[in-house]
Amino acid sequence: CYEFYLRGFQFAPMDLYRSDATKFLMDAGSGTLIPPFTALPGLGETAAISIVENRQGRTFVSQEELLAACPKVSKTHVEQLWEAGALGSMPETSQMSLF
Repeated sequence: CYEFYLRGFQFAPMDLYRSDATKFLMDAGSGTLIPPFTALPGLGETAAISIVENRQGRTFVSQEELLAACPKVSKTHVEQLWEAGALGSMPETSQMSLF
């Protein structure tokens, strides 16, 4: 990472809808690198590919929905994605509170 910064590269935050499973991607708009899901320790290639395949053409309402849609992704993986900022402000459940 240090060498990347010395060469003028910058990293964008990981994003549930823009990150690739295994490759760093260049964000053409800002010139930053978007890290892949496998950059998170413990999140393997199988889980990362599951996320990329199941996000196509949809927007997840909650972390609960993400877990249900991606069978290879565990609760620990979702917590890691949350801590990395990849889930944005996505709520944990689809349940809404009236009060």
